[in-house]
Amino acid sequence: MRDFKFLFFVYLTVLCIGLTSSQKNSYAETNTVSSTVVNNTPPTANAPVIPNSNSDICKVGVGGSVQNNVLGLATGVLIDDELCQLLKLSKTQFAFGMKVSAVSILCQDPRVWDSMTDAGTPCPVRGFIGAEAAQYWSDNPSEIPDGSRYKTEYVAQVKVEEQPKGDINAIKNFGLIALSMLLLL
Repeated sequence: MRDFKFLFFVYLTVLCIGLTSSQKNSYAETNTVSSTVVNNTPPTANAPVIPNSNSDICKVGVGGSVQNNVLGLATGVLIDDELCQLLKLSKTQFAFGMKVSAVSILCQDPRVWDSMTDAGTPCPVRGFIGAEAAQYWSDNPSEIPDGSRYKTEYVAQVKVEEQPKGDINAIKNFGLIALSMLLLL
């Protein structure tokens, strides 16, 4: 009986080893390797470096580049930041105690001009401040900075006031006709 147990144990062991080894071989292993070999590096166009480390210059550097298989192009420019220049000039004027001059410099920007008008304090102009400046802007709307939302209103106001009275146009036309007739003779 003992031999039977021993043989049974050996039989089970061989059976287990056989099953596990057959399971390992029952599936297929797939290993795909793909690779690309580059013999040389592709050409590149590098945009030039435009130094802009000094914030006191009021310029912004812009660069760009384009590259294809044969040709590459790179360029760069410096662009003036006009608002930065106005702010720096205004700060300098204010530091010297010239407050009206500092405000006048900022009023060259249409947004500042609009905000000053909204606040009821018109921008200083040609030595006029307050009510005198407001009257000057009403009389000379062409000097309001381009881009101001008030410019069209001021210009329309002036055009309404400049409507010709009576037969002034007829007199002007008669004068031009008479002058052209004299030149023809």
